[in-house]
Amino acid sequence: MAGHSWQWWECPVLAVNPVLRYRFLIETTHQGRPAWEWLNAEGLFDRDTPDFQDFRLIAHAPAPDWLHRAVIYQVFPDRFARSRDALTRATPDWAVRCGWDEPVQRAGEVTPRQLYGGDLDGITGHLDHIQALGASVLYLTPFFPARSNHRYDATTFTKVDPLLGGDEALIRLVDAAHHRGLRVIGDLTANHSGDAHEWFTAALEDPHSAEAGFYYFNEDHTTYASWFGVPSLPKFNWNSPELRRRFITGPSSVISRWLAPPFNLDGWRIDVANMTGRHGTDDMNREIATLIRHTMQSIKPDAVLLAESTNDAAADFDGTTWHGAMTYSNFTRPLWQWLTKEDAPVNFFGTPIPGPNRISAKNFVQTHQALAAAFPWRIRTQNMNALNSHDTARAATVMIPGGQLVGLAMIFTLPGIPTLFAGDEFGLEGINGEEARTPMPWAEPGKIRASLGPYIADLSRLRRELPALHEGNLRWLYAGDDVLMYVREHNEVCVLIAASRAAFEAVELPVSLIHSGSGNATPSPLWGCGTVTARSTSQSITFSGSGPSLQLWKLPGIKVPTGKSAFHMSTATPKNDPTGATTDLPRPDQAPQLQAATQHH
Repeated sequence: MAGHSWQWWECPVLAVNPVLRYRFLIETTHQGRPAWEWLNAEGLFDRDTPDFQDFRLIAHAPAPDWLHRAVIYQVFPDRFARSRDALTRATPDWAVRCGWDEPVQRAGEVTPRQLYGGDLDGITGHLDHIQALGASVLYLTPFFPARSNHRYDATTFTKVDPLLGGDEALIRLVDAAHHRGLRVIGDLTANHSGDAHEWFTAALEDPHSAEAGFYYFNEDHTTYASWFGVPSLPKFNWNSPELRRRFITGPSSVISRWLAPPFNLDGWRIDVANMTGRHGTDDMNREIATLIRHTMQSIKPDAVLLAESTNDAAADFDGTTWHGAMTYSNFTRPLWQWLTKEDAPVNFFGTPIPGPNRISAKNFVQTHQALAAAFPWRIRTQNMNALNSHDTARAATVMIPGGQLVGLAMIFTLPGIPTLFAGDEFGLEGINGEEARTPMPWAEPGKIRASLGPYIADLSRLRRELPALHEGNLRWLYAGDDVLMYVREHNEVCVLIAASRAAFEAVELPVSLIHSGSGNATPSPLWGCGTVTARSTSQSITFSGSGPSLQLWKLPGIKVPTGKSAFHMSTATPKNDPTGATTDLPRPDQAPQLQAATQHH
């Protein structure tokens, strides 16, 4: 079926297995001789490719529908806000009490002990602020009692830390959030507990106790496995049926207790999920993830299960385990590298290098495609797109001036769930995760580096109103050194995005590459930062602009001839490219203009 310069094909496919891998074989010619190329989820190749990066059609039960439209706002409770009662609480023996304006120590013995006194009622008092940004999900880092300010070393999973206001404060917060239409998810360590946890202390006291089987001890019970060798974080041994019962499957398990009344959480983010159930020759990761998901489904069918996985995470996300990943490899890391300032002195995700190495827009796209390809499209749209988090440096410290706003716009316009860390709206800075946890400057306007809240609110609104931004297809159109362009496609409306880190001139693309030709293809501006202009003729659109900048334009929706499509080919030939960039983004080298039209299933 031909439509203007595009051609469309469709065919029925019977999904025999719950995960169906597929790719396209494209017959073409080369120098007058028959040739062929493979199109998979990474791109177009004139050689054989591994199955791992094939497209994936999954038949597993989908995540709750609300997740696709979500905007997540992450809060580190100790540093967000204090209630009136916060300073009346006694300082525990492990903590060093700090004033709200006192600097966070980047590293050292005191770093995990600095206690600023933020609590859950303090968060409740600022829900209007969170809602005004357009966030729809409040993500709380751990709220269990612990012996550190980060609370990933829980001493029990049965109650809320009294320093945060106790159980009643969580009930008040969730009730108030739900009243505003906000959902709330918690943060849970399924990989380890703290060394002061009641289970671990029982295990130490009695090698024959049930709790001793919850952890990996050596034969004489004198040493134990822990997260990265940190002794305060002993690692769970999921071979224990009793651990599974107490944590996951039992009627009052940790997983289920906090989803049910009166707490009513809307889901969990699982800390270091890629390590959970893995130790030595043990690999129970998929089994434990599936158990957690089934328990959550039985307690609260519309609860979500997100999982931190800081590596190349796709192998653990096939639709039957976690709903989506909090991962940095396919988006955050390459985005930092594209927008980094020269010699940014930050912790680059634990690597030994002193900061991000600067890469081109083309390398950003290729890295993103290579590391996102193996996610099923459904999962890819449910992954958390984070500009930064409580575990990383702040984007405002890493990126060139104006780069943070470009990055924020990209987390809202690429597939995935935009994930904000409290303070992004104020341009807060930090060279590592610890310094990134600076207290919110509610009463200190001098510490507000940028007022990005109105921009975030606009982007949240656009993502909510335009289906193309939360469920549309993705096509990369152009990537050079400083500039990249992509389009999110939907049958109602399409959104064209151009992003740059520096000034650029005369990037000319054929109209037939950008749009199918049905309807007026003249771009209509929607939102922008910096300046990007688009000059249209009947044949091409020429872009130029300042930098850093990002512009969104509205285009007519894509009208597929039959109403259904699996693939399309644009037969347009790119115009002259003065920068040496490529509009042929599916493949690293030269190829016809082939693009996956529908990765959305």
